[in-house]
Amino acid sequence: MLSKEDFAAKLLKELLNQFKLEKMKHYLRNFRIIPSINMNPMTDELSVSFQPSTDNGTTAIEDVLNTIQKVSTPQNKLIVVLDEFQSILEIDKNMDKQLRSIMQEQTGINYIFLGSQESMMTDIFERVKSPFYHFGMLMRLNKIPYGDFKSYIADRLKDVSEQPTQIADEILAFTSCHPYYTQQLSFAVWNNLEAGKNEDVLQLAIEDIITTHDLDYERLWLNFNKTDKYVMVSICEGNNPAQDRNQPTSTMTSALLRLSKKGYIIRSDRYEIEDPFFRKWILKNMI
Repeated sequence: MLSKEDFAAKLLKELLNQFKLEKMKHYLRNFRIIPSINMNPMTDELSVSFQPSTDNGTTAIEDVLNTIQKVSTPQNKLIVVLDEFQSILEIDKNMDKQLRSIMQEQTGINYIFLGSQESMMTDIFERVKSPFYHFGMLMRLNKIPYGDFKSYIADRLKDVSEQPTQIADEILAFTSCHPYYTQQLSFAVWNNLEAGKNEDVLQLAIEDIITTHDLDYERLWLNFNKTDKYVMVSICEGNNPAQDRNQPTSTMTSALLRLSKKGYIIRSDRYEIEDPFFRKWILKNMI
């Protein structure tokens, strides 16, 4: 999603998938900005969009969230799940304030906010000055157990591969069991296998994903300062920047904290690049 209009359209589409369009028409007539709604007669799939507005999508979001409130009842209480919630600040730096101002007035709706970047999610819900400070209960989920994840992936690859278990192992080794990136890579691998591409299928899938996001990664890289780039490259090479004696300790510490807070790196027993595809892109293009 690139704009507030996209966010509002996505929410409205999911709402219309739950309720018949005929039932929703009288709610839609009250929208201050009328959405464009089309249905594919071959698939019955809806497409929803809002035209760019002078208020940058603020009104569209308000109308959609208020409609969710209206259709939710004690007998049919809605649960709104927002995945990768930390990304809202990439859409608009003040979007968290707008969402909080609307949601705090609502009743009879449950919200679930999911996010794969723990440091950013913690900042949104635990930082005192954040609009979503203590908005709900924060739960940290452990990684899916390796064996369970492996069995799940292998079971779905067995119809398109003669080596589903080996490929599942290779996928998880690359993604370190990260759910989002594992799903992304598994889907790309499955697509290639389904298309009859059996040679170096994992590397082919990784290259496909990196190529798709090449411009995104380049923009990210250009926004890093010189120290951040140094730290990212160092981590990609398997080093620990905190122990780098060629740079001031305070400089390395500040950079590591900054990159951790922004979700670009994570630390368990060592520092790692959060996005394994970005790591591969750096190794390919910047070293």
